[in-house]
Amino acid sequence: MGDMANSSIEFHPKPQQQREVPHVGGFGCTLAELRSLMELRGAEALQKIQEAYGDVSGLCRRLKTSPTEGLADNTNDLEKRRQIYGQNFIPPKQPKTFLQLVWEALQDVTLIILEVAAIVSLGLSFYAPPGEESEACGNVSGGAEDEGEAEAGWIEGAAILLSVICVVLVTAFNDWSKEKQFRGLQSRIEQEQKFTVIRNGQLLQVPVAALVVGDIAQVKYGDLLPADGVLIQGNDLKIDESSLTGESDHVRKSADKDPMLLSGTHVMEGSGRMVVTAVGVNSQTGIIFTLLGAGGEEEEKKDKKGKQQDGAMDSSQTRGPNFSQGFPLCTAKKQDGAVAMEMQPLKSAEGGEMEEREKKKTNVPKKEKSVLQGKLTKLAVQIGKAGLVMSAITVIILVLYFVIETFVVDGRVWLAECTPVYVQYFVKFFIIGVTVLVVAVPEGLPLAVTISLAYSVKKMMKDNNLVRHLDACETMGNATAICSDKTGTLTTNRMTVVQSYLGDTHYKEIPAPSALTPKILDLLVHAISINSAYTTKILPPEKEGALPRQVGNKTECALLGFVLDLKRDFQPVREQIPEDKLYKVYTFNSVRKSMSTVIRMPDGSFRLFSKGASEILLKKCTNILNSNGELRGFRPRDRDDMVKKIIEPMACDGLRTICIAYRDFPVNQEPDWDNENDVVGDLTCIAVVGIEDPVRPEVPEAIRKCQRAGITVRMVTGDNINTARAIAAKCGIIHPGEDFLCLEGKEFNRRIRNEKGEIEQERLDKVWPKLRVLARSSPTDKHTLVKGIIDSTTGEQRQVVAVTGDGTNDGPALKKADVGFAMGIAGTDVAKEASDIILTDDNFTSIVKAVMWGRNVYDSISKFLQFQLTVNVVAVIVAFTGACITQDSPLKAVQMLWVNLIMDTFASLALATEPPTESLLLRKPYGRDKPLISRTMMKNILGHAVYQLTIIFTLLFVGELFFDIDSGRNAPLHSPPSEHYTIIFNTFVMMQLFNEINARKIHGERNVFDGIFSNPIFCTIVLGTFGIQIVIVQFGGKPFSCSPLSTEQWLWCLFVGVGELVWGQVIATIPTSQLKCLKEAGHGPGKDEMTDEELAEGEEEIDHAERELRRGQILWFRGLNRIQTQMEVVSTFKRSGSFQGAVRRRSSVLSQLHDVTNLSTPTHVTLSAAKPTSTAGNPGGESIP
Repeated sequence: MGDMANSSIEFHPKPQQQREVPHVGGFGCTLAELRSLMELRGAEALQKIQEAYGDVSGLCRRLKTSPTEGLADNTNDLEKRRQIYGQNFIPPKQPKTFLQLVWEALQDVTLIILEVAAIVSLGLSFYAPPGEESEACGNVSGGAEDEGEAEAGWIEGAAILLSVICVVLVTAFNDWSKEKQFRGLQSRIEQEQKFTVIRNGQLLQVPVAALVVGDIAQVKYGDLLPADGVLIQGNDLKIDESSLTGESDHVRKSADKDPMLLSGTHVMEGSGRMVVTAVGVNSQTGIIFTLLGAGGEEEEKKDKKGKQQDGAMDSSQTRGPNFSQGFPLCTAKKQDGAVAMEMQPLKSAEGGEMEEREKKKTNVPKKEKSVLQGKLTKLAVQIGKAGLVMSAITVIILVLYFVIETFVVDGRVWLAECTPVYVQYFVKFFIIGVTVLVVAVPEGLPLAVTISLAYSVKKMMKDNNLVRHLDACETMGNATAICSDKTGTLTTNRMTVVQSYLGDTHYKEIPAPSALTPKILDLLVHAISINSAYTTKILPPEKEGALPRQVGNKTECALLGFVLDLKRDFQPVREQIPEDKLYKVYTFNSVRKSMSTVIRMPDGSFRLFSKGASEILLKKCTNILNSNGELRGFRPRDRDDMVKKIIEPMACDGLRTICIAYRDFPVNQEPDWDNENDVVGDLTCIAVVGIEDPVRPEVPEAIRKCQRAGITVRMVTGDNINTARAIAAKCGIIHPGEDFLCLEGKEFNRRIRNEKGEIEQERLDKVWPKLRVLARSSPTDKHTLVKGIIDSTTGEQRQVVAVTGDGTNDGPALKKADVGFAMGIAGTDVAKEASDIILTDDNFTSIVKAVMWGRNVYDSISKFLQFQLTVNVVAVIVAFTGACITQDSPLKAVQMLWVNLIMDTFASLALATEPPTESLLLRKPYGRDKPLISRTMMKNILGHAVYQLTIIFTLLFVGELFFDIDSGRNAPLHSPPSEHYTIIFNTFVMMQLFNEINARKIHGERNVFDGIFSNPIFCTIVLGTFGIQIVIVQFGGKPFSCSPLSTEQWLWCLFVGVGELVWGQVIATIPTSQLKCLKEAGHGPGKDEMTDEELAEGEEEIDHAERELRRGQILWFRGLNRIQTQMEVVSTFKRSGSFQGAVRRRSSVLSQLHDVTNLSTPTHVTLSAAKPTSTAGNPGGESIP
């Protein structure tokens, strides 16, 4: 039909156009011409094409391409096209340089305080008080044995600065490597994105970035268009343009009415061919992108102009309502520099997701924090506050003690020349206070989360999980339910016809061709070959002895395989009737559950072939072919007979039944092709075939693991209930004798809806706990089920639901789920776009691996917390009490920083990279509300803290007697480091090292060495830390306040350290249940708990550039919105229809504006202006998050 339309246009090409001078590079169109052409829509666009080029094939001639053969695949030509018309990617923002990251790390408040303290300390140490009035100032500087020692005062300040530099470099390096990892991940996603084009008459899959203007691209159901183009030929093509226009209705495209296809829009139905006319920055999405990118730089100029910009915005963007929010691929990423940002869906709304996990604080209504993130933020704030209070008290006590002792007890007078000496004391107290704070603030937490997640994501890649949203990784560990597709996930998706019903006979295996009447065989071959997508084919195997390769839709492949098994070939039939000769195609979609194709016979009559789900298509059949190939009547009674005797037995064997039928229309009366119900009716059944899709061999075991891990697996499928039940039993989703429900979509809806047809949560709550199989379900049913389970509050804990999907129709359910898995091989772009994790091998077992990794992330962070909090408690108490009793912290500032480095940075590396073990799958999921620090962990933290404090205080007060050395207490200001305090420091570090081994287990296990060698990073770090510690103690000298120790002293330190392991066993013996007094900590934040402080911090996090960009986006949206609303109001009044429609749409637009999220730290700005998916049960077009 499209063709006839084309030919009607061909008759009047405008003569003057033909004489036009060839443009640049010998092509007949300039870039500007094509750009302006793509801004037109509908009739205007057609008119422009007719005026300028005659028709679409005229445009193809100008672009030197053939509508059927495509471009010649020669590199020079492709390169030339790239130079003239641009490449198909959008250059990204530059990533942050290492220096910028260093600068950011320096912004940390505690570090700034330390820097100030160090500089003051340095300045004072260089100032020598005039004369020798040390007597007058009391025993302040007395005790400096010789001049050399007194002059070493600058060392402490320098050492603090040095350790600050270390901390900063480590942090910056971590951020940098993190960014690099994500850029790698991004580029990997990009390379996987391919699109089908025709070159040299061959169908090729090329990376999206390799598309050039003039390429002929094949578009089909489920694609996300990577470039702009003009439709050459289409079958029943419908496009969802909501991402560009905000209109949620699907737009019908055809070569004779509206041939313009735009990048970033989704194909929802049908198929076709288009010629690519604009790529990269010149495509519609690219233009929006460039505007966004420019938004930031132009801001500064706009600020000066004051308020004028609103008006300017309005006038400059009067491109009408075609453009609006929802740029599906717009991620203004500041960091993915190395990776050119290709136009493809997987980028969608995430820039670098890392930072999002880290801080996610903005004042735009936030996406709910991930469970773990919420708990951690709350915990970190609590610890930080406690530390602040402790450090303030420490400083106050020290200052008061000093002042009272010097001026009251000793009755001295404050002399002017003594001021520097006193100030030096105050600075020292200040530094001690700051070190207490530094140790108390767990800045290693975000680092541990980051490392743990980044490590998991990298490793999950090897387990065929491509993680697109970081939080998905951790959420998966808490999953309590998985709703899985059947086809391709639980089964192999290699379909074969194993039974058939032809000419009144039920064949249990493939019949011999001679057993069938030639007429039936001929009709069957034509019906299958013509009425299936021509892109579906069966190719010879790649290796000898392998199975033939199935390309395209697997069900169609099974039918084509059936033709080959009947010793016939589908290719000659297709060559005889090529795709552009097909008169009308009703493509498959989830509502029809069938596909039909009309061809024109040589005598001018029409014949329709149809195939589809047997129970649906048989209802439309009025005749059936008998064994001689003649028609006989097919009454409802015959149909019921057939269902009982043929279809149900097939379904109970787990086969999917497909009916193949046809209908002839007489020569003189052409039906109304748009009235599909009349056209596809009164059919004659040729055959019913049973297609087997074998269960993947590894699936039953994987499902058993899930059930053992406390995860309920449900199967949601479009197949009929008998097939579904048979497969569910084979997989082990249902077991005979259990109490479970298997429902069909209709029955499911009947049970959950009230009289008015509205869904009621109470009714749903009665159904879902026992539901195991939902058959013949529509995408809406899947979404309803997922939403119902997530919103349910019946059980003891809220459900966390994972969903798998591959079809375009699964989008809403994947978005709604806590974790959406899309199929990497069979999945459509739309499904991948909506998902959180992509299964690169489409296999259910990979989901089990994801659960394992998710639980591992959770555990890694708990291990780290257990270790860090022990150190925190001990270090703070030691510094605090030490300072109060002896006016000097036993652990010096530099030592504290080293301890901080071990326990934060290194420990987070060591503990966050523990590989997962199968034993993680033996426990029930944690759920949303379980605290981070369990009772057992609390017992471990306090237990080890008691041991460490006992040892340290014993050493502090009676250590000098035990080791027979000089006491280090009450040493004057610049005295040399004492052995006494060195032993305390060394013992402290040894205890931490051995406690790090204890921290590897958090559920009270006995064997802490279990699997220690499977984690080389852990071993390296523990040994490395030990090595550095030896160097610091023996050769650290003054900067580290250490004096070398003898072997005997070292052995004692080690002995006390090993005591940690023994003590760990003692603690493990105490049953947690006896310790009722222990509280858990780190519960998730309540629904709306977000303290003002956090919000304030959040505002500081967003740097200048990001603020500018955000303002740019909002202005840009505001401009668009105004135009859009004005256009809608005008058109509404034109139609004089209700004004309500416009207002409602307007409100949906505003609700989308709220979704302009700005993710966390300056590294990313993400625009996910929501796609207004207005689905059933979601009135007013609110966007579903």
